[in-house]
Amino acid sequence: MTMSAQETQKGRSPFFWGAMIFVAYAAIAALGITDAINETTLLILMIAPAGLMIPLIKAANRRIDDGGAACIGKGEAQKRYIRRVAFSVSLYLIAMAVMVLVENGRSDDTVLRAIVAILPGLAMIGVFWAIGRLIVEEQDEFIRMLVVRQSLIATGITLSVASVWGFLEGADLVPHAPAYWWAVLWFVGLALGAVSNRLKFGAWGAV
Repeated sequence: MTMSAQETQKGRSPFFWGAMIFVAYAAIAALGITDAINETTLLILMIAPAGLMIPLIKAANRRIDDGGAACIGKGEAQKRYIRRVAFSVSLYLIAMAVMVLVENGRSDDTVLRAIVAILPGLAMIGVFWAIGRLIVEEQDEFIRMLVVRQSLIATGITLSVASVWGFLEGADLVPHAPAYWWAVLWFVGLALGAVSNRLKFGAWGAV
């Protein structure tokens, strides 16, 4: 049986769903930065790719249970990490839906709008916390090194792009990019860090 047939039988790999999320957010970012869509439409569109986290998490769980190369084996720390990410992503989807409803309602309550605007950010923080807990709780030193390496690569990419973009923006050479896109870019950096891990060590990592 070929690799593609095996993948179809067992379901798509987590990296397929991760790539789909990356492509979707890249397209949405391009539309938002070029002002091709308004802010309300942008917020609505940002909900859809997050929904792909559900099959991504299911695929990651299957890979852990199968002892796949992505996670090097079964680990309780990894399973707890996936549950925490699933919870945070669920909160993110709910928060974005509430935020869109409030924005469409044109509420004049500043306190309400501030609270609703903060909620998606808190959900994102939950994902960062889950990654930090994975690093603390993971007992396998090799897997922990891979996760730390991924995080460092993601941080380096994000800070580098943010720095260059900030100076270009200050010179009025590029449009303004809302700050939440840097968090999205950091997650893209995690994916690139996983690829780097695979090339250098033969394993993707646990994130």
